[in-house]
This record gives sequence, structure tokens and C-alpha cells, in this order.
Amino acid sequence: MAHRTLVLGGARSGKSAHAEGLLAETDPVTYVATSRRDPSDREWTERVAAHVARRPDTWRTVEAGDPGELRRVLTESPEGSSLLVDDLATWLTGVLDDAGAWDRDPDALLRASAHTAALVGAVEGCRGRLVLVSAEVGLGIVPATRSGRLFRDELGALNARLAEACDEVVLLVAGLPLHLR
Repeated sequence: MAHRTLVLGGARSGKSAHAEGLLAETDPVTYVATSRRDPSDREWTERVAAHVARRPDTWRTVEAGDPGELRRVLTESPEGSSLLVDDLATWLTGVLDDAGAWDRDPDALLRASAHTAALVGAVEGCRGRLVLVSAEVGLGIVPATRSGRLFRDELGALNARLAEACDEVVLLVAGLPLHLR
């Protein structure tokens, strides 16, 4: 039976390292990277490189910044496989970008919602060991911008739906894991 873990945390909370540690004794692992590369963003490129350097050489990386690609990887994973998806906040940013949803256009929000619903379905149907990483952004102040509030709300809703689909939920605070389920 598949086992699904959702690892949540704020910026620099240690969520990615914790998630990687959950699969440290597992081989092989497919690391599913959801960020979209931007060669003009040197700082982002350095962050991605640091994540790559931390992973074992035996792990295979799949780039899945496209919403459909992430669902495909989850859906096609064979029973007994191990996957780590890092992270769903960057994936959702791409979904909202692609849909043109930042101005809260109702049609765009419906398109984004269809992608998030399909992702939750793919998580539920994943036959392998699955570790998902996502940011927890709802613990701070109310964002000053409409797009910031939209992102906070959409990610909070996605995280809640994913938590329902997962067997285990862990929140990282100051590098310490709090087991919520």
C-alpha cells in the first residue's frame, strides 16, 4: 500500500532537508523538481544547485514545472517506487501564472482549480511512496497585495486538500518537525 507524507514549513524551516531525510535509506528515489528555471535569475539558479548538491547521486531528477507533467509522473509511478516532490508552492505559482489568475479572473481561477483538483487526484492515485513538500504561508500577516492574498489562500486550500489525501503530515518550525498526523 502506498504511503503519502506531506511536509509543510515556512521559508528556511528545513522542510526540504527533512523530506529528503525521510527517503535517505531508500534507493532509487525520483526527485520531482517543480520549479521553472530562469537563466536570468542567478540567485534562484544557486538555490536549485544547492538542492541538487545535497541529494544522493543515485536519485533521479525529473523536471515537472508544467502542471500536467507533475500529474503524469505521479500517475505513472509504479507500485513500490519512491518519489519526492519539491515543492508545491512553486508548482502552484506556475499554475496561477499559466492560468492568468493573479487578477482573480473567475475563468482563470476555474482553470487553476482544475489543475489543483487533478493534482490531488494524482496524489490519491499514486502507487509509490510519496513525499510532498509545500510551503506553509498562512501563519503570518495578511499580505498587502491582491496577488499575495490569492497565493496564500490558494496554497492554504491546496495544502488542506493534500493533507486529507496523505497518511502523514509534518510541519517544520525552526528546523523541528511537528507530527500533525
